[in-house]
Amino acid sequence: MRKAAALASAAMVAAVAVASAVSRQWQRRAVKRLERAGAVLRGLEEGCAAPVELLRQVADAMAAEMRAGLASEGESDLQTIVTHVDSLPSGDETGMFYALDLGGTNFRVLRIQLGGKEQRVIKQDSKGMSIPQHLMSSSSHELFDFVAAALAKFVASESEDCCLPEGTQRELGFTFSFPVKQTSLASGTLIKWTKSFAIDEMVGKYVVAELNMAIKHQGLNMKVTALVNDTVGTLAAGRYVDHDTIAAVVLGTGSNAAYIEHANAIPKWHGPQPMSGDMVINMEWGNFKCTHLPLTEFDRELDAESLNPGEQITLIRSNVPLSKVQTRKLVVDVCEAIATRGARLAAAGIYGIMKKLGRHPDRRSVIAVDGGVYKYYTFFSQCMESTLSDLLGQELASSVVIKPVNDGSGVGAALLAASYSQYRQADEY
Repeated sequence: MRKAAALASAAMVAAVAVASAVSRQWQRRAVKRLERAGAVLRGLEEGCAAPVELLRQVADAMAAEMRAGLASEGESDLQTIVTHVDSLPSGDETGMFYALDLGGTNFRVLRIQLGGKEQRVIKQDSKGMSIPQHLMSSSSHELFDFVAAALAKFVASESEDCCLPEGTQRELGFTFSFPVKQTSLASGTLIKWTKSFAIDEMVGKYVVAELNMAIKHQGLNMKVTALVNDTVGTLAAGRYVDHDTIAAVVLGTGSNAAYIEHANAIPKWHGPQPMSGDMVINMEWGNFKCTHLPLTEFDRELDAESLNPGEQITLIRSNVPLSKVQTRKLVVDVCEAIATRGARLAAAGIYGIMKKLGRHPDRRSVIAVDGGVYKYYTFFSQCMESTLSDLLGQELASSVVIKPVNDGSGVGAALLAASYSQYRQADEY
């Protein structure tokens, strides 16, 4: 009996010793993992650092690239696309107009009733839908047939108080948030897909022609009046509520900017001088590259795996390998480092636009901003605005206003359809 008890006691002691040894070993490994994670974090923070001096260099490089891009095609990584939008909404627009917003894995159709300067937006309806995964890499006919069918169903829901007179053609603003070589206000060819779309046979084709054909197959008396991207739509929506709006930035799934340029500062524009003297430029600033951009090994790995490697630098958002990060605090620190860099680079981009335009403190300048990252990530928006103030300096910062715009890509497209309505222009002559 005593022997059995002694054996049991010895076994227990041994088990405790083993457990203690295992625990110490686990703790040592955990400490080492945390140390490695800390080293990764420090390296990431150093790689993402964007001091004001560097941001000024980024802004100078962007302004220089803007000038090169406006001089002639192919002279800059910035495409600086001439949008053919030379007249933005004034508030006088009246009537019912539609918009189709296609720029990611979801799309929306929108209907807006405008009542001129007195009533502005009388009524607005919209409906969103997801694009099935297989349609993002199938064919242009299948994609646009799917979209047009949803549009036709939405049109059928018109109430009696907003129906158009018989025989009136409905007019549509089409927000297509992919790089397009615009040939007129309502036509352009697809340059390339982004955001996980990969319909190769669509590249080089006229986007609006494909959509108009699909709309016709649905039996709708409707046509695309304006082809824009989300930043141009946001600029139009911003200008509708504030005439001092000079540029727009979208910060969401992707990022881009558009701004109002003096037509005589666009050497590559060979068309007639617009009556307004201005032209909206779609920057496609996702293509911007310069040696001053703070890139990390994770950015380069992610870019190599992206749809357009080397063409649009895909900056990490939450793609740091979290297997190396073991605590919530480290995760928060990683996200903060990445968000801070993104916000500060966005501010540098806006500052670059201001430098290119030569804005002075005696002129109020409004920047319209839309996109989920800006709207819902308070840390990001506050960091971007404070960084922009630092870059502008106290005197100029007092005249610059960052103004959030809700649904710029949808409402803005409908407003541009109204601005360029065939019926409105007929009334003017």
